[in-house]
Amino acid sequence: MANDHVDVLIVGAGISGIGAAHHLLADRPGTTFTILECQEGYGGTWRTHTYPGVRSDSDLYTFGYSFKPWTGAPIATAEEILTYLGEVIEEDGLDEHIRYQHQIDTAIWSTEDRRWTLTGTRTDTGEAFTVSAGFLWMCQGYYRHTEGYTPEWDGMDDFAGEIVHPQTWPDDLDYADKRVVVIGSGATAATLIPAMAPDCAHVTMLQRSPTYFATGRNANELADQLRDLEVPDEWTHEIVRRQVLKTQALVTSMSAEHPELVKEELFKGIKAILGDDYDLSPHFTPAYRPWQQRIAFVPNGDLFEGIKSGKASVVTDTIDRFVPEGIRLASGEVLEADLIITATGFEMSVLGDITFTIDDEPLDFAQTVGYRGTMFTGVPNMAWVFGYFRASWTLRADLIADFVCRLLDHMDELGAGIVVPQLREQDADMGLLPWVDPEDFNPGYLMRALHLMPKQGTKEPWRFTQDYWAEKDEFPAADLDDGALRYR
Repeated sequence: MANDHVDVLIVGAGISGIGAAHHLLADRPGTTFTILECQEGYGGTWRTHTYPGVRSDSDLYTFGYSFKPWTGAPIATAEEILTYLGEVIEEDGLDEHIRYQHQIDTAIWSTEDRRWTLTGTRTDTGEAFTVSAGFLWMCQGYYRHTEGYTPEWDGMDDFAGEIVHPQTWPDDLDYADKRVVVIGSGATAATLIPAMAPDCAHVTMLQRSPTYFATGRNANELADQLRDLEVPDEWTHEIVRRQVLKTQALVTSMSAEHPELVKEELFKGIKAILGDDYDLSPHFTPAYRPWQQRIAFVPNGDLFEGIKSGKASVVTDTIDRFVPEGIRLASGEVLEADLIITATGFEMSVLGDITFTIDDEPLDFAQTVGYRGTMFTGVPNMAWVFGYFRASWTLRADLIADFVCRLLDHMDELGAGIVVPQLREQDADMGLLPWVDPEDFNPGYLMRALHLMPKQGTKEPWRFTQDYWAEKDEFPAADLDDGALRYR
């Protein structure tokens, strides 16, 4: 590598890592840094997923960066997002800082040396590499990119057709004129089905339980008006961003305080396409309140247009077993299929599946307590970007980037080489809670891995609220000398 030691080492060249690098350049000129990325190119999620129709399920006014205006439709394709990220890389000259195909195996902290040392393998050459840094910025995301989550069902080997997970979509998969069953009803299924339906003989969405869907035009009326008035892109981006955030805050609040009203509004959008006589009870009425799991946005109602056309349908039931001709349901019905797609979610990756050691002691991440949901007790000089579930991931990545740069500035002012969160004397009797409250947000991928995640406390600064509208004020105002951060 061109530099085997840098001030800051960023792990991951997806939306979080590229954003972190931009903030370092803008806020801490002269800071040396390198980005390590295991894939062949930048983009993270938007490089990993190549299934038909892959697109964002967040609007790009908030999923895009605060510092780079978005000028396209609110819901963007993977290709459009990769182009946007590529522009940031080019504009900031980040290519010289990114090392692709670098698979990290270990991260070792030495208090004596005041540095992290990471080792791994270059997947393009097979060579081992070592790189060290004063500060480690984990921007690798929260799920395993090499494999998705597929439950084990009886009889899977008996099925005569092909079984595919969207995360590992084969480039040569031919689904033309085939009978397709998509297992799952989250954002991935809602994207795949309308993209595939025109070419399939028929596609069936098989769900164990319903999901909430929101429909709407893939456009923002305010953005269109501002552009028509020739308002500068930077102004348009910020104004629309604030409008979207205000609307999201209102919907989130309403979902908790008046869930039935939110349900009614969500159902109106579906009935506008499928008709008032369509019975939403079996397929589109979840047992939980809105926003206990992510609401999948369906731009232009394309999923429901597919159902209306007859090219797609929904079945709500549980799987008894796979059979040669398809899937036998608990009801006894057999869904015949030539191709089965398991849109069944992610496998969470805790700290990138890297083995962490601190002064020769293995790190048990589950025994740590999160400081503002980004640093962790007993773990020196490290920040982890974990974004929002209800709001766009990038909103939190931006907040954390500002915070990390301010923290590094503060360390320079103090002449400190080490910062580590530690519970204070007044925190000794504080209760500890799961990383995320299951009563508040409980998707399957998170529940399966909750035991591996850090804890959160019951008071500041140890809470992880997942509340952008609070954190946008709390992060900038955070007192870096309140005793929760120890400097040396």
